[in-house]
Amino acid sequence: MICMNTETADIKAIEQVVATVERTQRAKDAEGFLALFHPDALWTTAHGKVLIGFDAIAEFTRAVLPNATWDGEVTYEAVHTQFLRPDVAAVKVRQVYHSAEGDKEGAPLYVMTKQEDGTWLLHACQNTEVRVG
Repeated sequence: MICMNTETADIKAIEQVVATVERTQRAKDAEGFLALFHPDALWTTAHGKVLIGFDAIAEFTRAVLPNATWDGEVTYEAVHTQFLRPDVAAVKVRQVYHSAEGDKEGAPLYVMTKQEDGTWLLHACQNTEVRVG
């Protein structure tokens, strides 16, 4: 059983990771973004590119993020957190790219793991584009 105080603190910590994803994406800060990943992480991009392990994620992020172009801003919100175990959480995120042409939405799922030092890291993530219609 999870203690409510511990669960509340963990939810706040997880929300901070999601907020850092937002901040680093907006700033095009590849290194800050990469600091959020577990060494054995798995990441699938919104367009289906599968990246296995930190090195693959880092190579892709360092090549793509600093050169990314968009004319608006992006927001991320943890909308649902479900603890699979006390040290593993599935986090549904609402991602919105706001631009003059209108908003585009993503629906990432982050499986995060709590480390021995209490920090939460992205471990297995699927970033899914939401298509209307």
